[in-house]
Amino acid sequence: MKSIVIGVGNTLFKDDGIGVYTACFLKNNYAFSPHLEIVDGGTMGLNLIGYLQEYDQVIILDTLSIDDEPGRLYRIPAEEFHGLGAQRNTAHEVELIQMLEAGALYGLTAKVTILGIVPEDITSVSIGLSSALEKQFHRYLQLVLGEITSLGIEATRTEERSLQSVIIELMGSGHR
Repeated sequence: MKSIVIGVGNTLFKDDGIGVYTACFLKNNYAFSPHLEIVDGGTMGLNLIGYLQEYDQVIILDTLSIDDEPGRLYRIPAEEFHGLGAQRNTAHEVELIQMLEAGALYGLTAKVTILGIVPEDITSVSIGLSSALEKQFHRYLQLVLGEITSLGIEATRTEERSLQSVIIELMGSGHR
């Protein structure tokens, strides 16, 4: 069974980048057996639909525009994602829903799970995370690792890179 983790979000808007930051943190700090593809999906939206064709299990990391306290964690199967309300605060959230709907229309059979976190700030043009999401990052990471291991994939810590160092390196590489 082929599995993939896709971190989505816009790193220019504070907490909106947490999906991308988490995917990069996993890539820099863990080895997976059997192999697990980890992708920085950024704001690719509908362009990610090919992954629904190619993979059996798709884990999407993102913020969720839900009226709840910042840092609250959610695990949402794709088929339940549509029922979370019509308000979406970012373009990639809208495109994520469109991608899932298009995948269903085309009969793509990947099992998709969204691992989300409620942001504190997705409007400030600033790189990095709010203090609320920095405090919850370890819990979010544990949710992600738990989902990965539930697929029968072993995660082994290979490096001790900090979240801050991963963000700095990502931004230094010209990522937006």
